[in-house]
Amino acid sequence: MKIREIKRNARQTLKGKWGFAILLVIITFAVNSIVPFCVNIIVDGGISDNSDSLGANIGNLVSIFVIPISIGCSWVYLSMVRGEEAKISDIFRFFSDAKRYFKAIGLTLLVLIFTILWCLLFIIPGIIKGFAYSQVNYLYKDHPDWKVTQLITESRRLMKGYKWKLFLLYLSFIGWGILCIFTLGIGLLWLVPYINTSLAEFYRQRVETTEKKSDLI
Repeated sequence: MKIREIKRNARQTLKGKWGFAILLVIITFAVNSIVPFCVNIIVDGGISDNSDSLGANIGNLVSIFVIPISIGCSWVYLSMVRGEEAKISDIFRFFSDAKRYFKAIGLTLLVLIFTILWCLLFIIPGIIKGFAYSQVNYLYKDHPDWKVTQLITESRRLMKGYKWKLFLLYLSFIGWGILCIFTLGIGLLWLVPYINTSLAEFYRQRVETTEKKSDLI
């Protein structure tokens, strides 16, 4: 797995699909960030500095309920790198299946809890564990019937020996991130899809490598 190859494949995947990818970013951001913020303002009757206000609490609750949107977004990127049909509506697929919807929320919250607990020990172990759990969303797409703990365990197994590689992949986008600052954030509309597609490609290659090794055995 070479970072240059991962990013090249990601760009190839996005070729002719940048409009779709940018729309995906806008919708996901709107649902995850703008909707809870608007709920906060509506309930409190304006912008409030009180983080314990009723509006803030309801906004946080809304943020939890829209967690599946982010997982659905990851699934769309994975479909794209695999050459499968991908639609904007796919990010809302969880809302048609209550069992998978609440499982998606539980998966995200459990990973968050585990990561926070590790961070309470030291920051570095928490970051390392964050990379270890990084593949759970993609694994959920491939193994929807697995238990939440199985998905987390498999993510840890996949990332054994590859956490540094994923860290370097993230690090390779720092230059682009700095350029986005000079565009007042507008460049993020292109950078975010590029990063997410690269992460999906990372998972695709990692799984394929694992399957090839299994076949050889």
